[in-house]
Amino acid sequence: ACRCAPQAIARYQNRVSGPLLDRIDLRVEVGEVPQSPSLCHEKSETSAAVRERVKQARALEQQRYAGLGFYANAQIDARQLERFCHLDAAGERLLAAASARWGLSMRGRARVQKVARTIADLAGSQQLLAEHVAEALQYRLRGTGGR
Repeated sequence: ACRCAPQAIARYQNRVSGPLLDRIDLRVEVGEVPQSPSLCHEKSETSAAVRERVKQARALEQQRYAGLGFYANAQIDARQLERFCHLDAAGERLLAAASARWGLSMRGRARVQKVARTIADLAGSQQLLAEHVAEALQYRLRGTGGR
C-alpha cells in the first residue's frame, strides 16, 4: 500500500497535464480485495451476463454507424456528436453544471457524451439520459480533483 502523504500524491497527480488527462475517458479506482471469503458473497452480475450486454451494445453501435466509416462510440467526431450523443434537457443541464464547476474543456465534454452513449447502449437505452451523463461524469472526474 502507498504510504505517501496526501499532499505528495496530489503533487504527483498535478504533474499530469490537463490536455493529456482530457484524452483519458475512464478513471476508475480499484480498491483492495477483502481477505475474508465471507466478505465476497455479494451478489453481482455474472461474467456471462456482462458479456451478453456488451455484445448487444456492440451490435447497437454497428447498426447505428453502418455505412458511416466508423463503428464505435469512441470514434464519433465533433460533427456527428449532436446527432449520435444528443442529451435530454436534464443531461444537458448536468453536463453544463459539471463543466462550469470543474472546468471541463470542449474535448472533455465530448468525451463525457461519448462515454454516456456507451453507458446508455449497455443499459439498452436509445436516449441519453441524465443518469447516463452522471455515471460518465463519475468515471471522468474520479480522483482528479475535477480535471
